[in-house]
Amino acid sequence: MTLRSLTFVIGTGRSGSTALSRILNTHPDVLSLNEYLASVGEVAFPDWQLSGAEFWDALFRPTSYFAGMLRSGLPMPEFLYTRRPGRYTAETTGIPALSLMVLPHLTDDPDGLLDEIHAAVVDWPVRTAVQHHEALFELLGTRFGRTAVVERSGYSTGWAPGLRTAFPYAKFVHLFRDGPDCALSMSRHPGYRVITLMREIRERAGVESFEELTADHMRALPPELAPLLGERFDPALVRDRELPLRRFGILWSELVAQGVRFLDGLPAAQRMTLAYEDLIDAPREELTRLAAFVGVEPSPRWLDGACALLDGGRRGSAGKQLSAAELDDLRESCAAGTRALAATPRTGRSAP
Repeated sequence: MTLRSLTFVIGTGRSGSTALSRILNTHPDVLSLNEYLASVGEVAFPDWQLSGAEFWDALFRPTSYFAGMLRSGLPMPEFLYTRRPGRYTAETTGIPALSLMVLPHLTDDPDGLLDEIHAAVVDWPVRTAVQHHEALFELLGTRFGRTAVVERSGYSTGWAPGLRTAFPYAKFVHLFRDGPDCALSMSRHPGYRVITLMREIRERAGVESFEELTADHMRALPPELAPLLGERFDPALVRDRELPLRRFGILWSELVAQGVRFLDGLPAAQRMTLAYEDLIDAPREELTRLAAFVGVEPSPRWLDGACALLDGGRRGSAGKQLSAAELDDLRESCAAGTRALAATPRTGRSAP
């Protein structure tokens, strides 16, 4: 079976993106790759050529960031494998990169599917990483009878330029949500709390990346931050730390601005914007538009099932849960991102 299209859904995360992956997975022609990029990471995109065995190692090796969270008793709700554990565990074998979130989204037997992938991939010839990824997409598309690939990872706007270089023919959907609502959701999510604390560590040390951290930097960190760089840490350091909401508003703004800048540089035929609020308000219209962009048919049966998977209860959460002063402060921290969205027309939409 030949795949007809490859689409990446990029965005901040905490914007209805997990629900969107579930909806896409119910389409009979869409291979929904849930958190694939977040799972395999940059290690699966080296500049040099790889043998099949080396590519398999990148797919199998546990993702260090997620493995540390699991060892520390700080799982994320996106971790699907731990809900129905198989032969792999965080404490003993480690959970393979593909198994944590990607494969359980596709099948009730992720261990069996991992074995199938291993049997096929390990003997693949030496070639570029991109060619290996394309071959894996083809393999999974054939396995599930799907012809259009849609990859969706949260916190993914920073990867978009590299993906554009690797897959110049790919399409991109920028998914976003109201700033204060999204930032509030981030503030309660363990992954985004860790991200925010890691940003604080870099800021305190005055470095751009963790590779620049020295022993002196580590010794100078306060005791509530230094353990986060170890193999295991007390989850209370993440769960109980007071983190100002505006930090998450600033993070949202940075990510949204990244996404807007990236989409602005794409040809019109390869870009689409999708607002969570529009998806909630007009699900059939927005999903029909998305299906056309991806290149699949929006059947009435699929649309009926998709609408049932959407929950509009989270809309307006910041306004309902924060005081007026807190909401004003959060809106101010989101202002740059809000302006970036307002200055950019919604692409892929027909004129009203």
